[in-house]
Amino acid sequence: CLSFCLQCKEFTFHTGYEALVQRLLDGRKMCKDVEDLLKQRAQAEERYGKELIQIARKAGGQTEINTLKAAFERLKQQIESVGNSHIQLAVMLKDELKGIEEFRERQKEQRKKYESAMERMQKSKLSHYKKTMESKKTYEQKCKEADEAEQSFERTSASGNQKQTEKSQNKAKQCRDAANEAENVYKQNIEQLDKVRTEWEQEHIKTCEVFQLQECDRITILRNSLWVHCNQLSMQCVKDDELYEEVRVSLENCVVESDIDYFIKTKMTGTQPPDAIGYENYYSREPNRSNSSPTQSCGMMKRFSELLHGSSKNHTESAIPSAPPLGMPLQEITEKTDVVYASVFVNEQAGITSSQDYRVLYDYTAQNVDELDISEGDIVVVIEENEDGWWTAERNGQRGFVPGSYLKKL
Repeated sequence: CLSFCLQCKEFTFHTGYEALVQRLLDGRKMCKDVEDLLKQRAQAEERYGKELIQIARKAGGQTEINTLKAAFERLKQQIESVGNSHIQLAVMLKDELKGIEEFRERQKEQRKKYESAMERMQKSKLSHYKKTMESKKTYEQKCKEADEAEQSFERTSASGNQKQTEKSQNKAKQCRDAANEAENVYKQNIEQLDKVRTEWEQEHIKTCEVFQLQECDRITILRNSLWVHCNQLSMQCVKDDELYEEVRVSLENCVVESDIDYFIKTKMTGTQPPDAIGYENYYSREPNRSNSSPTQSCGMMKRFSELLHGSSKNHTESAIPSAPPLGMPLQEITEKTDVVYASVFVNEQAGITSSQDYRVLYDYTAQNVDELDISEGDIVVVIEENEDGWWTAERNGQRGFVPGSYLKKL
């Protein structure tokens, strides 16, 4: 610390102290620079986090299915989690910023206290120095006057003029007394100035020690703050990677064949295309065909068409048979769905009339008043098996048509 005051040999200069104060002011500016950096970084992290959350919430993906959809949903969740973590990082940076601001203000108050004390001591020192220099000048002037008076007295004594000699002697004595008095004042001022200088030096050392501690604290605080800042950013990168690793794990579970099979299982209507429409000679038709009920044939034709291609009404999708359960082997699905396609021609002859118990394999919602609602696992009694694929079944006292391919004999 003493090196600051020993750099200048001039008594009235305070170059070392001024250099130290300037260093503290530069350190204060550095604190503000770090605060600005943390503030802008916190704003950027908060902006980034909010934008990530907005991106995640606006992302679509509702049209995708199965494992790829699950992976995409996981990605959206993790992006939102990353956004929240960056917002949390912004909060941590703001807290760190607040701590540096409070530290800087505490140092400012302490520095002002010692600067005020040093300013008073410097003013006192300069005032006594000025007074001492003036007394020195007076002392030197009185000494010169006394010397000149004594020299004049010696010359007058040599001339032999008694009266003039006495007059010169009195003047020499008065000048010498004035010189002695000026010397005493000068010595007193020197002593007082030395006392003030000692006090100033002690105050200077004390102030330099405090300022040095302030500088050590400032460097330590800023160093630790920057270190913590880098650690926070590193931890954020690790956390982001952990969140995205969950997405990668979900993508590893995304299997192309599985998604294709899932689509086939949920959307398939059968395994065979409809039979070709054959030519039918009007004159070669069976005689009893003309007597068949057109209403009944049309009704069965209509139901069969709906079963294959879906109803032409607004609820088209509900007319399509429900999907087979997930995980069912494709061969079993094929065996169960092959019977969906049947001959378009309606045979008026009744099918099997003996009652049989069947288990319902899939859900089916009635599309016409003469059809029956059934659910997977229900036990129904088949009254009649028609060749058009629609069987007459009975459940809980209710009777109606159901798709024969949806039933399995017990």
